[in-house]
Amino acid sequence: QVQLAETGGGLVQAGGSLSLSCKASGDTASNYALGWFRQASGREREFVAATAWTGLTPYYADSVKGRFTISRDNAKNTIYLQMNSLKPEDTADYYCAASGMVLRDPGGVDYWGKGTRVTVSG
Repeated sequence: QVQLAETGGGLVQAGGSLSLSCKASGDTASNYALGWFRQASGREREFVAATAWTGLTPYYADSVKGRFTISRDNAKNTIYLQMNSLKPEDTADYYCAASGMVLRDPGGVDYWGKGTRVTVSG
């Protein structure tokens, strides 16, 4: 079992920034790729960004490339999502996710966090 605990989120004006954190704990969390998905009201959950513990290049959804940055602190078993130049369409519940494989599709996620809400006002 891997436990994921998100912090951060909140309300921000368009063009602003927010940072999310996700602490992983449990059974060999370092063996998993960690990342973020989001789900807006009435829409399907979608991939945002992901990273592995082994130094592989992080990857992003096209919609957030150049604005969001995912990073990790191996010593703290924590990943971060720095979100800049936020747009109203970034409004969603953001979920931390862990997968033993490539993290891209919600169907391939092994563990989910409970989610944290990000609201971007226009």
